[in-house]
Amino acid sequence: MGHAGMAAAAVRYLRSADAPPVQALPRPALRCVGEDERAPIPQDEFRRVLGNFATGVVVVTAPAGAEAPHAPAGFACQSFSSLSLDPPLVAFMVGRTSTTWPRIARAGVFCVNVLSAGQGELCRAFAVSGADKFAGVTYDAAPASGSPRLTGTLAWIDCTIHAVHTGGDHLIVVGRVDALGVGDGDEPPLLFHKGRFL
Repeated sequence: MGHAGMAAAAVRYLRSADAPPVQALPRPALRCVGEDERAPIPQDEFRRVLGNFATGVVVVTAPAGAEAPHAPAGFACQSFSSLSLDPPLVAFMVGRTSTTWPRIARAGVFCVNVLSAGQGELCRAFAVSGADKFAGVTYDAAPASGSPRLTGTLAWIDCTIHAVHTGGDHLIVVGRVDALGVGDGDEPPLLFHKGRFL
């Protein structure tokens, strides 16, 4: 029996009536890291080395809120990942200093728009702070959240915020997937590598 077969057998056993109840492990105690404990890695070196890992690029959007009833929220994000099949969860990371994140948090919902290789300019528009990011951008409402679903993207994932965790100078936002789909295009995805689009 291969690894996949053993994993499937383990899942069947754990779901059977004979399996003992699975107890969750206790959460580890959290504390701030002291200055003397920080690894001596310069930020520019960290960015240079990690830049060798190519990532896809998405735009995370949320519907307009009471503070800006005619202006939806959105930002470009390269830190996005699927997280769980059961339940269906995804995650993205956002800087704590983001001015867009509080609007998404207040909305409680978001839509992840997976960009195609031809959408580099669209990505740049959503990476700018303080501008009208939706000027000239066509979109419709995602079915579950009403968040902007951008035209021409490869895929969209419509979510409700499930949890938010701290991660250094970023927040780790977990979303429960309520609806999702693919676009009509067959272009390759937009990739970010060593500070530029591929």
